[in-house]
Amino acid sequence: MTEQAITFAIQPSAHPVPAAARAEALAEPGFGRVFTDHMVTIAWSDGRGWHDAQLRPYGPLTMDPASQVFHYGQEIFEGLKAYRQASGAVVAFRPRANAARFNRSAARMAMPALPEDAFVEAIELLVTQDREWVPAAAEHSLYIRPFMIATYVGLGVSRPSPEYLFAVIASPAGAYFSRGVQPVSVWVAEEYTRAAAGGTGAAKTGGNYAGGFIGQLQAVQHGCDQVVWLDAAERRWVEELGGMNLFFVYGGGTAGAGRSARLVTPALTGTLLPGITRESLLTLAPDLGIQVEEGAISLQEWQADCESGEITEVFACGTAAVITPVGAVRSSSGGWTIGTGEPGPVTMRLRDQLLGIQFGQLPDPHGWVHKIC
Repeated sequence: MTEQAITFAIQPSAHPVPAAARAEALAEPGFGRVFTDHMVTIAWSDGRGWHDAQLRPYGPLTMDPASQVFHYGQEIFEGLKAYRQASGAVVAFRPRANAARFNRSAARMAMPALPEDAFVEAIELLVTQDREWVPAAAEHSLYIRPFMIATYVGLGVSRPSPEYLFAVIASPAGAYFSRGVQPVSVWVAEEYTRAAAGGTGAAKTGGNYAGGFIGQLQAVQHGCDQVVWLDAAERRWVEELGGMNLFFVYGGGTAGAGRSARLVTPALTGTLLPGITRESLLTLAPDLGIQVEEGAISLQEWQADCESGEITEVFACGTAAVITPVGAVRSSSGGWTIGTGEPGPVTMRLRDQLLGIQFGQLPDPHGWVHKIC
C-alpha cells in the first residue's frame, strides 16, 4: 500500500520564550518540566485520512469533554531524544524504530497507522525549529514525545473513534533520576500485575502506566525508587520495571569490564514493552564481546543467583533513564543486595558505549544516529 503523502504547514510562534528564560530552563531542565516553543499536530478522520499537518506554537489543545480519549483511553505515545553532538550537529537516535513501534501500538489499540516518513518528518521539523532548546551540557538532551489520542465527540463503545489527533512536543531533559547515575532500589509487586497475555502490555499506551501507578506508590512507601512487575499467570517470572526493561549480568568482573560476562533479559512475550534501548543493547553488547540471551528468570532465581554471586550486576534501561544500575531488591518477604550494591563495570561500560554513540563521541557502526540539523 502506498503511504499517504502529508504536507506540513509552518506557523512559527510570534512569542517565543526569551533567550534568557530559555537559558535558565536549560541550566537545570529536570525531566519533563518545561517545553519548547512549538509542537506538531496532524489530524485523522475516517474517509479523509491524515490532514491538517502543521508545526505551530506550543499551547493548549481545545477539546470537548465528551472526546473519547477521556472516557475510553484510546491513546498511545512514544519517547525518543535529540542530542547535540560535539560537532554542533543535532541528531536523533533510531527514530524509525520508534515510528515502527508507534504503529504496532496503534494496531493493538485499533488506531490508524501513521506513515513512518511523516513520523520522522514531524520530529525533524520540530527539532529544527526549536534547535536552540537542545541542551549542550554533558548527558543532557531534548526529550521528544509523539502521541496520538482519540478526539471523536460522543459516548459509546460500539466502535473505535473515527477521529484522532497526532502530536509531537519536546522538553529539554537532564537526568531522569535526580541522584544521577546511582543504583536504584526496586520493590517487587506481588499484589498487582502490569499486563496479561493477550492484553496491551507490548503497546506503549497510557493505560498500562496508569494501572502501574499503584505499584509505584507501594515502591515509594517501602523506600524504593521503582517497582518490579512479575508475570500475571504465575506471579513468578520477572518482566520489567515500571518504565524500563531489565538486564541481568552473569559474571564479568572488573578485569576486562565484562569480557566474560553474559547478559540475560526477559524475552518478549507480549506482556512487556519491546524497548528501543533494550533492542539496541542486544546488538551492542556482542560488539563488546559480551554474550546476550533473551530468556526467563524467576524472582527466586534472581535472589539465589545474587546470593551465590552468579549475578554480579543488574541494570534497567530505557530512553528516558538510559542505563540505570539496580543495587537492591525489596519485597514483602525481605530483600537482597545485588553485587556490592554499587554500579558494576559491565553496566557502566555499556552505558558509556551507548551514550558515546548518541553524542557522537564513538563510531556508529549500526547507522542508528539520524542527523536532523
